[in-house]
Amino acid sequence: MPDDRCKKYKEYGHLTSNSVLKYLHGVIEKKKAGYLVLIDPDVYEIERCANLACEIERAGADAILLGGSLLTKDLHPIAEGLKGSTNIPIILFPGDSMHLTPHADAVLYMSLISGRNPNYLIGEQVKAAPWIQQYNLEPIPTGYMLIDGGNRTTVEFMSGTVPIPNNKPDIASTHALAAQYLGMKMVYLEAGSGAELPIPDDMISMVDSQVDIPLIVGGGIRSPEMAARKVNAGANFIVTGNILEENCSYDFMKQFADAIHS
Repeated sequence: MPDDRCKKYKEYGHLTSNSVLKYLHGVIEKKKAGYLVLIDPDVYEIERCANLACEIERAGADAILLGGSLLTKDLHPIAEGLKGSTNIPIILFPGDSMHLTPHADAVLYMSLISGRNPNYLIGEQVKAAPWIQQYNLEPIPTGYMLIDGGNRTTVEFMSGTVPIPNNKPDIASTHALAAQYLGMKMVYLEAGSGAELPIPDDMISMVDSQVDIPLIVGGGIRSPEMAARKVNAGANFIVTGNILEENCSYDFMKQFADAIHS
């Protein structure tokens, strides 16, 4: 990673290891919880990405997630524009093995453990592995769980899987524990893009009580106050995406960052 992009890594003392995962652990140690902004390449124009990345970092976000369930644009120039304009990590959030680029720092190497579709449990991961190696991306093994958010989402349709009912925290917690036992480094509870309902607080709390690895929560989080409640319930990282497509102002993102970090 170029030296001029390592300000945040220096802040948390992980420059020599050059590890995004260690950086994320450092965010938890320093701030108790972190803020991740999700950018869907199909939503934002290339010309806007550089300014958007600067605004995201200035607002206090800890990293940028890049990706989505469906990709119809060339990912490379979008990622390159983001990476060249910010000091915080660019982490790929791929919908399948095709959603990769060398213009990023790491990739959430996700297995859709809430479903039983073998293609998203291991198939896409096998196809992605040599490209992750060739692109020199840091893989962050992540147990990805789709939780019912009150409406059918793109990821549910594209993956052909049934989400975990949002009133079944015990099912979510046992899946998360299995992810930890399988050696995964993070767990991601996802209500889906445009979800009507966020992940319930009791589900977050039960998952948090079962695992020792960081817990990411996203989908349906529409206000800084709601984000703070999810952190208080046990989330280590909060992801916002759709709500910022409606209001991507610096002030709104800063409100999220302040609520999450406090």
